[in-house]
Amino acid sequence: MRKNFSTIALVSLLTVVPVLGGCAAMSASDSSAEKAGGSTDGSGRVVGAADGGRGGSSSQMYGGTGNPNRPNPKEFTKVGDLRDVHFSFDRYEIRPEDAQVLEANAETLKANPSWALLIEGHTDNRGTTEYNMALADRRARASMHYLVSLGVRATRISVISYGKERPMCAEAAEDCWGKNRRAHFLVKAQ
Repeated sequence: MRKNFSTIALVSLLTVVPVLGGCAAMSASDSSAEKAGGSTDGSGRVVGAADGGRGGSSSQMYGGTGNPNRPNPKEFTKVGDLRDVHFSFDRYEIRPEDAQVLEANAETLKANPSWALLIEGHTDNRGTTEYNMALADRRARASMHYLVSLGVRATRISVISYGKERPMCAEAAEDCWGKNRRAHFLVKAQ
């Protein structure tokens, strides 16, 4: 009887340990992704973080030394028909007035199916670099998901997080900070 119990305990232990080890590895990779300002793609690889949370230039991820699957932001340009959306302090939810802007942006994008879209996420200068990279990524992704819900193909859209690196306004005032909390839209012909 004791030998039977030992065998069952050993089999149970050998079954449970790899499962728990896998869960621990997954939550560790998710945690590092959040600190880096992104998320994981299921394989544990961080996506959505423009600079891996190091605080360096986000353009390091693009071009010759970066990920070849990512678009080069320098290839994208501003189109007057696409307007920025703005966000409340420390938030990434789409506000009703910005939903109308995104609806107009979606119509423009659907009328121009050859355009690839890059959505830049931005924050004001309050908060740490890592926190702002993550928040800016969430803002860009919230905008992307809203456009996809309106019929814009997700395969046309890329996002990048700049955090507080590229402010539109440098004054220390709420009006200025509000201008910096945005998702910015750029396009290029495919």
